[in-house]
Amino acid sequence: MNQTVKQDVTLLVVEDDDLDAMAIKRSFKALKLLNPLIRAKDGVDALEYLRGENGKTKLNKPYIILLDINMPRMNGIELLEALRKDPELSDTVVFILTTSAADKDIMTAYSKHVAGYVVKSEIKSSFLEVIELVNCYWKIVALPT
Repeated sequence: MNQTVKQDVTLLVVEDDDLDAMAIKRSFKALKLLNPLIRAKDGVDALEYLRGENGKTKLNKPYIILLDINMPRMNGIELLEALRKDPELSDTVVFILTTSAADKDIMTAYSKHVAGYVVKSEIKSSFLEVIELVNCYWKIVALPT
């Protein structure tokens, strides 16, 4: 596997489940990815990182968000709505990673211009394939800066 990595692309994982967040972190290590990995526990926390609010250091572009839907305070769909309404964040690249296979959630997510929608049960307990997908994506595509 080619280990050349754009180190300036940050992955913001918005995930309230500690086990899933740890599995993503382990996948990063297993794939020897050096990109920064930041975790937010819900949409409110994610917006604070994206805007540099509440004592959090603002994330610089380029970054990709790996977003769960079902979270407390501000869920993934609400975060997507906030991102798309914010002129500074509207071009954010977002992949959904969730337990929801509901058609309504899938349609809503794509209507808000997500790059992809992955159902956790489809990947079982391994997040390696998802992280490999994101890794290939940021190596190949031009991201907003």
